[in-house]
Amino acid sequence: MDNLTKYRMWLEYPSLDTELLEELQQIAGRDEEISSRFSRELLFGTGGIRGKMGAGTARMNIYMVRRATEGMSRYLQSLPQEGPRSVVIAYDTRHNSLNFARETASVLTRHGIKAYLFQKPEPTPLLSFAVRELQASAGVVVTASHNPPADNGYKVYGPDGGQITDTLAQAITREIEQVGNSLAVEGSDLETAAREGLLQEVPEAVTHRYLELLSSLILSSDWRPKGPLPVRVVYTPLHGTGSEIMPRVLQAAGVEDLFLVPEQTSQDPCCSTVRSPNPEDWDVFQMAIRLGQEKQADLLLATDLDGDRLGAAVRDAKGNFTPLTGNQMGCLMLDYILSRRKAQSRLPSRGMIVKTVVTSEMGRAIADSYGVETIETLTGFKYIGEKIMELSDTGQKVFLFGYEESYGFLMGDFVRDKDGLQAAQLLSEMTAFYKEQCMTLLDALEQLYRKHGYYLEELINLELKEGQLDQVGKTMENLRSLTLQEIGGTPLTRVDDYLHQKSRDMAAGWQPTGLPSSNSLKFYLAEKAWFCVRPSGTEPKIKIYLGAKGKSRPQAEKVLSSLKDAVLSLVKWE
Repeated sequence: MDNLTKYRMWLEYPSLDTELLEELQQIAGRDEEISSRFSRELLFGTGGIRGKMGAGTARMNIYMVRRATEGMSRYLQSLPQEGPRSVVIAYDTRHNSLNFARETASVLTRHGIKAYLFQKPEPTPLLSFAVRELQASAGVVVTASHNPPADNGYKVYGPDGGQITDTLAQAITREIEQVGNSLAVEGSDLETAAREGLLQEVPEAVTHRYLELLSSLILSSDWRPKGPLPVRVVYTPLHGTGSEIMPRVLQAAGVEDLFLVPEQTSQDPCCSTVRSPNPEDWDVFQMAIRLGQEKQADLLLATDLDGDRLGAAVRDAKGNFTPLTGNQMGCLMLDYILSRRKAQSRLPSRGMIVKTVVTSEMGRAIADSYGVETIETLTGFKYIGEKIMELSDTGQKVFLFGYEESYGFLMGDFVRDKDGLQAAQLLSEMTAFYKEQCMTLLDALEQLYRKHGYYLEELINLELKEGQLDQVGKTMENLRSLTLQEIGGTPLTRVDDYLHQKSRDMAAGWQPTGLPSSNSLKFYLAEKAWFCVRPSGTEPKIKIYLGAKGKSRPQAEKVLSSLKDAVLSLVKWE
């Protein structure tokens, strides 16, 4: 079926949503716009579906949500499960998030599957916890995380509370592909579903239990002074789900000097004070900086719309605020957790940390110094959750910490996804701990560098234009075809091809990676330098991750700069 035929089918559908119908009427005769909306369908993958909202098969709208939910419902019904099936549904503060959540509940309940629906926007980590606490069959969160306000998405969680991984995503995809006409997917009447007990609110007791478990993660019992923590914190939810629950978390942890950025506390779906609600972007901190200067804060914190990512900045000796990268925050958290556990004689012999292959190697060095094993996964927190289930739930290992460079952290495995609330509580506690020693987190980071070496990282995003999508495959295959002994004058020691699940050690030959298949390549060089290339799973771009180590910061910076030049010449991006 060609694009114009699909456009007309939507345009002429008798009960099409009024707003979507108006959109389609406005683009009549505009072939390029019609093509962009109907040339493809939003693909369901391990991250669910995500995209710009609007009319068409390539946009996020109620029909794409119904289609995905219909496929998931059929999959859940195909399982040999005893007892009733249930799904927990959460949503963020974006336009249409509540609407999409209700559409999800409508399709589920039509299939006789109980839907637990949060009654207000809540963070993704709370959804992950609720799936486990309510022993649900699955979970759905309507969010586009840190994407621009025009986007929205739909993520699916398994019964363990973790994002679905490849096998489960493929099984749901097969069911979605059998749905046929997405316009014809029907839902139930939610009032009727509620009367029949198929639609229920998520009990408030679930949130209370989550907050109790958060408090159990506090590590300050052997040093914390009586009374509040000696720390002043500014927090911005960037118009997202953290606005109500984060103050409860931090105040319960002893942060009494807590100041919220008033302009960004409103749950504004337009995110009108920022270009994009991404705590990785230093620009979103400008209002927090002004408030931090006024209040003489020690720490600035920001979460994205669904509260799973955390960004932070630290007040330095000159009174200026310096942002921390995801790698830096992860290393600081890791060392604090392990050092406090060791001081309290609570460091287990079978402890493990889990990080992704594109996360700083400094974490491994820190873990090694405490005798703790480092487990690596592919990029994506879903794989960290999978490792917890595989190794910790079975009693083989004791989970201590999981993190990734893209500002995702997890300390308590009662959640199986990155948790910005856990991370904010931990960073606040750490800031107070070092402040008691007349140190900042920057001072603590410098100590780690001096002890383990100066590990520096950089991420390069190569943006793809509309006609460059085929460049991804060409770039990856070109890199796979290279036969290199060195890169930029530095000897190559190993290449991991995650797509073909094999690793080539230059001295020992080929061996399996032991990881799932993913279209990524990682190159290891002498002196702890490395780089990894992979297409983004959620955005039209290729990502290049670089890492280097030096005995001093200038030396590490020089190595990283040379590596960057050499890698960009290999990729030959046009």
